[in-house]
Amino acid sequence: MWCQNGISTYNPDNDKDATLVKFNLKNKIPGFPEEVELSSFSKIDVAENENSLVCISGRLRPYDQDYMSGNAAQWFLDLYQREPTDFCSHIAGFFLLIILDKTAGTVRIVNDHVGSIPCYIDQRKKTELRISNNMASLQVGAANTELNPQAIFNYLFFHCIPSPHSIYKGISKLEPGVIASFDRSGMLTQQRYYNPAFTGTEQTSEQDEQQLMAKCRDLISEAVRRNISDDCAAFLSGGLDSSTVAGMLAKHNKANGRKAITYSVGFEAKGYDETEYALLTARHFNTEHKVHYLQPEEIASHFTEVAGYFNEPFGNSSAMAAYICAKVAQQDGIKVLLAGDGGDEIFAGNERYFKQKVFERYNALPSPLQALLNLALDNPVADKMPGVKKASSYVRQAKVPLPDRLDSYNFVNRFDLRQMFSPEILQQVDANLPAQQKRERYNACSADNAVDKMMYLDWKFTLADNDLVKVNQMCQLAGVEVRFPLFEKEVVDFSCTVPASLKAPGQKLRDFYKNSFRGFLPDETLSKSKHGFGLPFGVWMKQRPDLQHIALDAMQSFKQRNILQPSFVDQAIDTFEKGHSGYYGELVWIIVVLELWLQQHGANNDT
Repeated sequence: MWCQNGISTYNPDNDKDATLVKFNLKNKIPGFPEEVELSSFSKIDVAENENSLVCISGRLRPYDQDYMSGNAAQWFLDLYQREPTDFCSHIAGFFLLIILDKTAGTVRIVNDHVGSIPCYIDQRKKTELRISNNMASLQVGAANTELNPQAIFNYLFFHCIPSPHSIYKGISKLEPGVIASFDRSGMLTQQRYYNPAFTGTEQTSEQDEQQLMAKCRDLISEAVRRNISDDCAAFLSGGLDSSTVAGMLAKHNKANGRKAITYSVGFEAKGYDETEYALLTARHFNTEHKVHYLQPEEIASHFTEVAGYFNEPFGNSSAMAAYICAKVAQQDGIKVLLAGDGGDEIFAGNERYFKQKVFERYNALPSPLQALLNLALDNPVADKMPGVKKASSYVRQAKVPLPDRLDSYNFVNRFDLRQMFSPEILQQVDANLPAQQKRERYNACSADNAVDKMMYLDWKFTLADNDLVKVNQMCQLAGVEVRFPLFEKEVVDFSCTVPASLKAPGQKLRDFYKNSFRGFLPDETLSKSKHGFGLPFGVWMKQRPDLQHIALDAMQSFKQRNILQPSFVDQAIDTFEKGHSGYYGELVWIIVVLELWLQQHGANNDT
């Protein structure tokens, strides 16, 4: 531990990878809560002068420049003195930043553009302000800790708990690209600083397009180079994004006389394994490639550990695959893994973007024609007529505006809430809140094109709240640092200058990105369909008694919590066992994970 000017920093619980910093503000800002505490699983850089104190968790750097080997906090403190109001445009990286302004009497919390590091803000005690990327450090087992029913409802909608809510009352999460400010009264205000303009011009010449593709290649090459370190490797699923990162790692390592190392997870289940594409990429770039075939017994042995490790209940079933892959790399001595997350969300790679474009054609029709189609097709008779019912379904879905239409098949929207949830839970929650959160984010996007707006929506709900949480925490559990070069700020900013008509013209997804890397990536990679590290849990649970035992025991325990109706839980189990291993397998998974998390974190059955 060291102390300086009322600041102390030490490693809590003898965890060499964790750091906790406490500021005693009694003499720094009169009237402010006496103690501010920042805890982090990574090293914290601290710098202070007579006017300000700065703490940085994660990796911060100057925009358009490399990461620094020295104290980033000291660099930022100097920047803050020069640019106290416009510093956000000068910084990049993946970080959580705390600024204590002694002159203004404020504490400000700033995260990066995608909120890659979770930030929990604990305001349960008026005399303390606790900030952490680790829920456990906030003493959530204390007597004043209560589960948040709205967060549990949100989890069952999203399969995770998106910011700003957390699983506990009185603890909130910082949204991505936001500055949160606390004044002397303890009042919290938030301002979104990262909302880039989508400036791409729909009419581009062939020369302009070629220049954009060249810039895309250069920026991604630089982004990968900035994130390479000693003892570094890359995840490789065989898709576009992981193949690009692996290829760039191989290119830069070759220039330095080293061979790139890549890791994949395979599944011995039909329809889930695509290691052949990963091997194809590995051979193309001559990487030292390692494949681990995930076995059902590994799932059973790590199931409870993985479910309970997350800061909050987290239902993404590919978490196990990410953990096992990272664990295998760690056992080989790998300290840093490069991941390909983010490419789909900036270059239009998700199939739902294309599907929604088809529905948007209806909304582009003149109002009289829409009214005629409604009259002819949106009725019970048309819905039952062979050859017409597909058109009827199309009109009915098209009439639902974006982004609500994206959740047409969500469990919470497919069932009667009164049959799904207990009356006590429904009385405590706003069932419309998840949809409202998504509408607000979607409509906050500065773009006019629906594809750009859907991608902006996904920056928060797919990346910040889900995918990055999964990969970050599973790598953390495995003892490996993970980095996301494709979502470096310069790459994201650039993507906003590429018009949607180039990113996804007509019925083509990722067209601009594929053309940008044609000749660099194998042709088979450019033409393959999207997959990833999916987990065949539903299939395995039917085949493995040990997995069945874990899942069914958890489901029976969950029935006692008065969250879902017991009859609904029984219906989910029964329908799953009768053959619906995909859709209902996912429902079983998210319920089981929620129950295991609640058990491990001491939550009783009185929600």
